[in-house]
Amino acid sequence: MAVDRRKFALGLAVALTAACSTGVQSYAEPAGGWWRIYRQRFLDRSGRIVDTGNGGISHSEGQGYGMILAALSEDREAFAAMFRWTEATLGGDDLYAWRYDPRQAKPVGDPNNATDGDILIAWALALAGQRWKVGSYLDRSAAVRAAIRRDCVVERFGRQLLLPGRAGFASAAEVTVNPSYYVWPALDTFARLDGAATWGGVISSGEALLRQARFGPLHLPCDWVAVSGPTAVTPARDKPSRFGYDAIRVPLYAIMGGRKALVNDVAAWWRAVLAQRRPVPAWIDVVTGEEAPYALSSGGAAIVSRLIGSPAPVQLDSDYFSASLQMLAGARL
Repeated sequence: MAVDRRKFALGLAVALTAACSTGVQSYAEPAGGWWRIYRQRFLDRSGRIVDTGNGGISHSEGQGYGMILAALSEDREAFAAMFRWTEATLGGDDLYAWRYDPRQAKPVGDPNNATDGDILIAWALALAGQRWKVGSYLDRSAAVRAAIRRDCVVERFGRQLLLPGRAGFASAAEVTVNPSYYVWPALDTFARLDGAATWGGVISSGEALLRQARFGPLHLPCDWVAVSGPTAVTPARDKPSRFGYDAIRVPLYAIMGGRKALVNDVAAWWRAVLAQRRPVPAWIDVVTGEEAPYALSSGGAAIVSRLIGSPAPVQLDSDYFSASLQMLAGARL
């Protein structure tokens, strides 16, 4: 699977307030109704979430984000529409095709999955099924969870590693992993539903991986890593060694999943940057220290705010990915 990461709509500054309450399964809507704005901007009538920063395509990831936010916002109609479209268009087996491009004669051209999209969808179905007592959602979540565990986890080097997709990421010598695919609150939900024996090894191996995947003088994670031994974790050789548009979600999911200690180094770097009275750059090369010449998007700024209490954006971004991060940064589980 040739995973392309969607582009951030680039914000030019960091602005807004951190929210600190925890323990309530709801979405706190700052600016009086962000879910309604999100739905109007990114959810089309068919039920698909449109990636406005990437040519109008859709992803299993985006469907998962939309379904989670609809469940947290108690929007049953939108959730049902997204689920129907996802099943009809990206389904076919117990995992989902990762990409839909309406510009192509065959919109679903790659049958491979994206494991984070499957995780998000399974989590959304569990949330919705429990909230609204819909057995069909709970059953589908269980089927997707079982497929993820069966097809997207590989035991290698004494670890249970989460593959980014079921094809193309593992060889005898090395496994490529995306640290931002460890959606901790989802994996914790899976462990509660299926038992620690099913998911405990994936969770503990993932936590250990993130403790090791800290690179360069700032000890930051990067978008993609290569695992080649029990303690051998390096930036993936065929991708930029950046703490960037994927890895920005590592601190988001760590906070949402009660694992703030995994991202203390990220928090320290962000505090240092803001202490210099300059915007946080959209990415940094963890090896060379090269920084993006532009600031984080609003979504990135919202994650910074959630982690260290800096100001965060007051308006929802017009870019799908950035807006999704903003919404998730405002979620309280």
